Amino acid sequence: MEFKTIKVRFQDSICFIKFYRPEANNTINLLLLEEVNRVLDYYTDEINIVVLEGIPEVFCFGADFHELISEKTENNNKGQAPEILYDFYLKLATGSFITISNVKGKVNAGGMGIVVASDIVFADDTAQFSLSEMLFGLFPACVLPFLIRKIGLNRSNYLTLTTKSIDVKEAYEYGLVNIIDNSNNQLLRRNLLRLKHLSKDSILEYKNYLNTLDDSIFKNRDIAILNNSKLFSNERNLNSIKRYIEEGKFYWED
Repeated sequence: MEFKTIKVRFQDSICFIKFYRPEANNTINLLLLEEVNRVLDYYTDEINIVVLEGIPEVFCFGADFHELISEKTENNNKGQAPEILYDFYLKLATGSFITISNVKGKVNAGGMGIVVASDIVFADDTAQFSLSEMLFGLFPACVLPFLIRKIGLNRSNYLTLTTKSIDVKEAYEYGLVNIIDNSNNQLLRRNLLRLKHLSKDSILEYKNYLNTLDDSIFKNRDIAILNNSKLFSNERNLNSIKRYIEEGKFYWED
C-alpha cells in the first residue's frame, strides 16, 4: 500500500500509524480517514495493537479547514463527512485491537476525538490538548460522546466552552492521559512487551463487555452526525472559518 497522509509500519502483530501531514499542521482530511481505515480494515485479522502517533510538534490538529472551505466553494455538501469521522472513532474504541495514542505536541478538536477513542494514552511534557470549535461558532459534536465517556460531562463541558489549551499534567488529572513520560517511546516499548501477549479474542470480548456497560457512543452516533452536519452547513460558521483562514481573525475581531 502507498499512502499520502500517513506512514505505516508493522512489528509482528503491532501496527504503527503515524499521521503525516506536516504541511497542513497534521489536520484531518478525507484522504487521511480513508487511508487509516484502509489499513485497519485490511489488516484487522492480523493486528492486536494499533499505535497512533503524529509529528513531534503536532499529534493531530483537527479538521482541515482549507479542504472544508474548498469543498463548500465547489458546492460539495459532503464537507468533513461526519459519518466517516464518527465511525473512525468507533473503530478505534471498539475494534478487535488495543488502540494506543502516543502523543507529542498539540492535540486539538477532531484530534481530541482520536485520543479519547483510544484505549490507552501516553504523552510527554510537550503535549497540549484543546477544543477550539466554539471560537468558530461550532461545537465538537462528534468528539463529545467519546470525551464525555472518557472524562465526564462537567470536564467535557468546561473544555468545550473555554476553548483553552490544557497542558499534559492537567490532561492527566482529567483522565485524558494515562501516563506522562518524557521518554514515552521507551514507555511505549515497555508496555508493548506486555500487551502483545494478549489474545485477539480476549481483547474483543473485553471491549464488547465494556460497551455493554456503557453503550453511549453507539446511542449517540446519529445525533452527533446530524449536529455536525448542521454546524458545517451553516453559512455563518463557514464564513467564520473562511475569515480565519484568509485573514487570521476570529469572527468577533475588527
